[in-house]
Amino acid sequence: MRPRSKAALVGGLALAGWMAWGAYTTRSTESVPYAHRRSVDGLEIRTYPRTVRVETTASNQRTAFRRLYRYITGENEGTSTVSMTRPVETRDEQSFGGEQSFEMTTPVRSDVSDDAGRREHDTPTAATGRVRLSFYLPSSVDPESAPDPTDPSVSLAVDPPRTVAVKRFSWFTPAWRVDRLERALLRTVDRAGYEPVDGPFLLRYNDPWTPPFMRRNEVAVEIEVSS
Repeated sequence: MRPRSKAALVGGLALAGWMAWGAYTTRSTESVPYAHRRSVDGLEIRTYPRTVRVETTASNQRTAFRRLYRYITGENEGTSTVSMTRPVETRDEQSFGGEQSFEMTTPVRSDVSDDAGRREHDTPTAATGRVRLSFYLPSSVDPESAPDPTDPSVSLAVDPPRTVAVKRFSWFTPAWRVDRLERALLRTVDRAGYEPVDGPFLLRYNDPWTPPFMRRNEVAVEIEVSS
């Protein structure tokens, strides 16, 4: 086999394996449940049930992620752990030798801002910037059963049932792109006659090893709806 043909074959097999991994992790990871309500001018309007998050605020995502990772790997009351293996499945809480185990879900939520109102997601924030990162806990975990963090910079948060406007996109999430999409999201929400409840945020559904063209990202904002 010619070197060029061999290289093309190896490259093709590597790409196929990479894509298979991305498809596998996407299918096998629990996601936060929601109900699709309608589509408006390219937006998806969803309703979410009550959800539980573990969150922290830091000067950059790396620090925030490490805090949350320590929480889900046992740095909490009861030394509860989260399985980081694939596939991840939904199941009721179980006790094993006094330790509780529960699954990690997608997406991961980011809310980032600095004093100038800018947002940065894939790089450290400016000196005045802060990033609030959240992991959603599985639907089997409620506020009463979720283990309390032992790190004072990490906390649990409960989101009540809510309606959210979402715009989906793929590939990478550099700050400039997320900022542009969030501004477009807010303009579309305004044209559709909805009122934002809070600022927009970023949702990312895939691990860092998923091919960028297969990644699912969303900019989202909670909106008010008439009853």
